[in-house]
Amino acid sequence: MKQEEKRPDGGFKFYGRRKGMPLSDRQSDLMENYLPSIRFDAENPLDGIDREKQLWLEIGFGGGEHLAFQAENNPDTLFIGVEPFVNGVAKFITEAYEKKLTNVRILDGDARMLLPNLPDQCLDRLFLLYPDPWHKTRHNKRRFVNNESIAHFHRTIKAGGVFRFASDIDDYVKWTVKNINANGGFSFTGEKADDWRQAPDDWCETRYERKAKREGRTPNYITFNRL
Repeated sequence: MKQEEKRPDGGFKFYGRRKGMPLSDRQSDLMENYLPSIRFDAENPLDGIDREKQLWLEIGFGGGEHLAFQAENNPDTLFIGVEPFVNGVAKFITEAYEKKLTNVRILDGDARMLLPNLPDQCLDRLFLLYPDPWHKTRHNKRRFVNNESIAHFHRTIKAGGVFRFASDIDDYVKWTVKNINANGGFSFTGEKADDWRQAPDDWCETRYERKAKREGRTPNYITFNRL
C-alpha cells in the first residue's frame, strides 16, 4: 500500500485531531517544563539510550495508561512512546511525573517520522493498541498498518521479538492479519477471532477498552512473533 505523500517540509499529512479540551494549569506547566526532559528527537531516537537494556516502543499510546503500567512494572526496560494528541501526552506525562518514571522517553508527534530512523533489530517489543480504524473504505489507506509500516516493524524488531496488536474493530483485525501474512516475517498463534479474545497476562485495561466493552465491542489481542 502506498504511504501518504510527504509535504514539502518533509512531514506527513496528519489526519485526526491534535488537541482537544484546554489543558489544566498543571498539565500546561508539565508540558512546558517537564516534557522537554523526556522528549527524544525523531531523527536521532536512540541518542543516550542504553543499548544493553531491552527497548520497548508503543505507537499511539493515547492517555498513556498502558505505557505507564508497563514502565512501572518493568523498571529495567527502556520505553519510548509516541503520541501526536496533545491531551494524551499531557495526561501521560502527569502520571509519569507523579510516579517518578525514569525509564520512558516521549515523542509528541507522528510515528511515521520515527520508524525510518530506528536502527535494525533494536526493539524487543512493539505495541500498537487500538489504532484509529478509519472505517470507511476510502479511508482505509490512512490505517497505520500498511506495507510500509509492516516492513519497518520487521526491520526494527529483533529476531524473536514481539509485535502486539489490539483492536475492538473486527475489520481492522482481519486487515492486520491479512497484511502481515502477505508481507511475511512474523508468526502468531490462533486462526480466528475467538482465539484472540483473551488478554495477555501482562495486560493493562485502558479507559478506551472499558468504553469499547460497555458499547458492546469485543477487544482482540494478537501477538506476532518476529521470525
